[in-house]
Amino acid sequence: MIHSGKKTVVLGLGQSGESAATLLHEEGADVTVCESADDSPLRDKAAALAARGIRVLLGAEADADASSYDLAVLSPGIDPSVPLVQNILKKNIPLIGELELAFQECTCPVVAITGTNGKTTTTELTTRILQGCGVRAMASGNIGLPFSTAVRQSHQLDMMVLEVSSFQLETIRTFRPKVAAYLNLSPNHLDRYSDVREYRAAKLRLFENQTAEDFLVVNALSDLPSFPSQRITFSAATPAADFTLRGSEILFRGTRILDQAHTRLPGIHNAENIMAALGIGYALNLDLASMAAAIADHSPPAHRCEFVRDLDGVRWINDSKATNLDAMGKAILSQNRPVILIAGGKDKGFEFDGNAALVRERSRAAILIGEMRHRIASSWSTSPCHTVESLEQAVHLARRLAEPGDLVLFSPGTSSFDMFRNYVDRGNIFKALVQNLENNPPTKP
Repeated sequence: MIHSGKKTVVLGLGQSGESAATLLHEEGADVTVCESADDSPLRDKAAALAARGIRVLLGAEADADASSYDLAVLSPGIDPSVPLVQNILKKNIPLIGELELAFQECTCPVVAITGTNGKTTTTELTTRILQGCGVRAMASGNIGLPFSTAVRQSHQLDMMVLEVSSFQLETIRTFRPKVAAYLNLSPNHLDRYSDVREYRAAKLRLFENQTAEDFLVVNALSDLPSFPSQRITFSAATPAADFTLRGSEILFRGTRILDQAHTRLPGIHNAENIMAALGIGYALNLDLASMAAAIADHSPPAHRCEFVRDLDGVRWINDSKATNLDAMGKAILSQNRPVILIAGGKDKGFEFDGNAALVRERSRAAILIGEMRHRIASSWSTSPCHTVESLEQAVHLARRLAEPGDLVLFSPGTSSFDMFRNYVDRGNIFKALVQNLENNPPTKP
């Protein structure tokens, strides 16, 4: 109970902020939560916390809070440049993130996984492998369950597996994973970072506290600086790695481990997710054959190239988890049918030009939604593009455009927050819309 008796403030009343406030309160801290927004659901949440002895400030009162604190805990979704955070920083109050707070309370070793794409799949797959090999493990972090909630069970675990975002890594101090995996990097969150270099620097903080006793698992083609931790490499593109791909076979230093064709994880991107998970298990001295068996039994997470249904000879795929161009590109490349693509969403500060050639070559049409729809249509001017006002309109237009043998791929390529609560909400709405389509073939436009 290292924060017992301290006067603390949590910035943000989202899921992570509420979890951090609850943890601090249970540890005996005096807790205030400050949240810039102020609406009816937040006031209800504030009242519930107040009933447990946690003070909550909302709106302008939170941004201008004059109190002093021993410690501030920042929720990862909040940009440090906003008035809520600047008010704390100008008072020189020590600031950490929810990830760091939970790590300080964690009693078991930690595996941490970051990267632009594949984090959730690799985190779930790693947890499945560990459990299949008899290791008491659970997944938390950016995957959905806050680390500061899961940490209460750490005394019953052999390993905590964390999906970690760049936002969470911005505010670490002592965070030190036993095994850290860096999957890949492509432009993302440029509405938060000034450029890709700054985004990359945040990701690389994952390794900064590791020692020679720890491990890093990294794509062999990643250009990383030297770190003291022991390096295990993987790649589907070069044989110069510990884990490699030959056809559909995944090899470890030249020896076959498993056939990807016998898993439910198709595509080159998933081959690398599998190799990263195997690398983590290898670092923890797990048996390769036992890990391969666990992978063969694993089903991929929802919203990542998730099959929804076949309708009149057309396959529908939900890839709402694709919140950047690289994820979208990998989803398109993993399909073996002509594609009707539904894409678009929040403007995150990057352009869609990089996927223009791929969309032209691999899709019959693109249906665009969200605040970026017109910009994307301009970027993809060499492809048939249709802009619509809603996801419902997009689904019905895709139904009319698709021919038997086609595949409708919902792979937005950017965030959901202009129209939906999050990518899960977006994906669930897409699936419901598709399931509600009638079986009769529509009239073609």
